[in-house]
This record gives sequence, C-alpha cells and structure tokens, in this order.
Amino acid sequence: MRVLVVSAPLVGHVFPLVPLAVALRDAGHDVLLATGSGGLAAAGAGLAVHDIAPGFDFGRIALRVLPRHPLIARAELAGAAGTRGAGLLFGALNDQLTDAVVALAARWRPDLVLHEPFAVAGAVAAARLDVPAVRQENALFDGRDLVRATVARLGGALRRHGLSELPPPAAALAVAPPSVAAQGGWPMRYTSYVGGGELPAWLREPGDRPRILVTRSTLTGPGDRGPMPAVVAAAADVDAEIVLVRPDERSTRSLPANVRVVDWIPLDEALPASAALVHHGGAGSALGALAAGLPQLATVGPGDRRHNAELVARRGAGLALRPRDITAQALTRLLTEDGLRVAAGQVSQEIAAMPPPTDLVARLAALV
Repeated sequence: MRVLVVSAPLVGHVFPLVPLAVALRDAGHDVLLATGSGGLAAAGAGLAVHDIAPGFDFGRIALRVLPRHPLIARAELAGAAGTRGAGLLFGALNDQLTDAVVALAARWRPDLVLHEPFAVAGAVAAARLDVPAVRQENALFDGRDLVRATVARLGGALRRHGLSELPPPAAALAVAPPSVAAQGGWPMRYTSYVGGGELPAWLREPGDRPRILVTRSTLTGPGDRGPMPAVVAAAADVDAEIVLVRPDERSTRSLPANVRVVDWIPLDEALPASAALVHHGGAGSALGALAAGLPQLATVGPGDRRHNAELVARRGAGLALRPRDITAQALTRLLTEDGLRVAAGQVSQEIAAMPPPTDLVARLAALV
C-alpha cells in the first residue's frame, strides 16, 4: 500500500513519526513523508520526503496570530493555555498547509494517510480521497483534544475542500504510558528518530561520577535556552559530570570543571550510561527519559512544557521546576532520591511492554 505521512514542519513533531514510517517501508509499503523546514532531516532515515511548507517560519505565524488574542497569548507563554494557544497557532499553520497536502495526495494517491494531531491537513486530504486516516500521537496531550482545538481555528480550509467537519480517524495510535497520561487508541511504544550526530565513545559508558545530560529546545523563541544557564550556575556544587547537549554560545562562556559540551548526538544512545536528564519540558525529551528509566528534571515554561513537566512530577518520575528554581540541591536530588528512580523504572517497564511500531504495520494494512 501507499502511505502518506503528514507532520507539522517541526523537528519535535516529525521525528517521533519516523520509526513507524520506517517500519512500514521495511515491510514493503511505499511511504512518503510530507513536512517541511527542520523536519526534512527525516530524509536521513532513508525516507522519501516532500516539502509542503517552503519558507516556513513558525515565529512569523506566532507574531501574526497571538497578538490578536492577548489573554491566550499571555497564558501560552506561561504554559497555562492548555490547548487554546496551540489551537490558534496550529490552526493557522494547517490552514496554510492544507492546500499543498491535498494537492500532493491527489497526485500521489495514497491508500492510507498517517498524521500527527497538529497536522490535520493530512486528515482533510484523506477525507477528500476517501481513504482511511490514522492519527499517531507524538506528545503527552490527548490527541483528540489537540485535533479539536486545531480544527476550531482552521479557517477556511475545510470549506475550500468541501467539508463541513473533519471525519473521525479510522484508528489512532497512543504512545503515552497510561500511568502518565491517558490517550485513546491502539497502544504503541514510544520511540523517535534522533537525526544526525555521532555519540562520542566516552558517552557510551558511565563515567567516574554520575552523569547528568542537559538539553534544550529545538525551537527558537521564549525559553529556548531552557535549563542550561541555571544548571551551569549550580554545577560546581554538584558531585556529577554534567554534559550540555548542543548549547548556545551564551551558556558556554564560563564553565565549571565538571561541565562538558557536545554537539547534536543520538540522545537515546547516551541515556543508558547517564544517571539523569535535565531538559526544557518538551514531550520528546520527557518520553525519552521515561523510556530509558531515568529520573528527569523538566522545566515548566511556554506551550506544553508545563503540562509535560507536571505530568512527570505527578507520576513521581522527576521534578518540575522553573529554570530559576534549579539549584545544586535539586540536581543532587535527581541523583540520590530513590523514589524518583523507582518510579522512572516502573514507567520504563510500562513503555517496554507496549507494542513496538513494527507490530502495528499489519493492523494498519488491514484498514485499507
């Protein structure tokens, strides 16, 4: 069968879709990934990729949309908007993407469309062609809520393509471990493509001291430096090796002796030899640490970051803190508090028990 995979043109949205797309391709199906911008790097996994968003600039969309809704914008920056801010942003984005996705689908004629919750343009294309649409979750929200919020702000895209509403999907794939977040659909183990970069040999084995990895967002904008400045400020008083992954120049101007720096690396390969992960609160980072069974410190911040961090903390698998509240004591807790490690290990086992993407291929093919 031919499978069109549709994602918003953002790395954090595209990369979690890649393992299932690769599994479909490896099973002999013809797969085309429709995305744009940084998401085009998924071609590195050997997938055919089509750019549906030339010149994409998410910041430009935000500057156009959010000032019209100042209360929602203020809540979005505080991480307190729920799905409202995301609905505004991704509704506007999908209104731009839909025509290109529908045109691509009309030319390529897929038998099945697989899309993430913030790429409802894929569902519109599936409805136009009367083929099954499948929603694959890639975050810690319930995708049904995200789709509703996006469609409510979709503008004229539905009308332009002869639809009064978006039909329900033929199936949905839920990746959140149930003890952390509820999602409807067939369960599928979370995994993600990690892009380029090679893991240095010293990161493959534990060091002389416990290792804390520190990452930041792949997006630019408010809070894009994430926890790095606060971690650097506290590092000298922490008995650990601290590794900054892809830091910006400002975060590396003056580093304590126990802090090291690396460029883009396959994070999933570095986690097993590490003791903890500190990150900006993104869903991919949160799920990656949970899958590895590592305690994590997730910073609360704009967009979904507060939601993700608080879910992890509520499960007992990590800490949710504002960047300015990161201290040596908090970092030490990650390394020494048994409860955090036990809970993270329990969630890791939960994720490992979920079916891998390869197990979903036959179920998807049966929909056609």
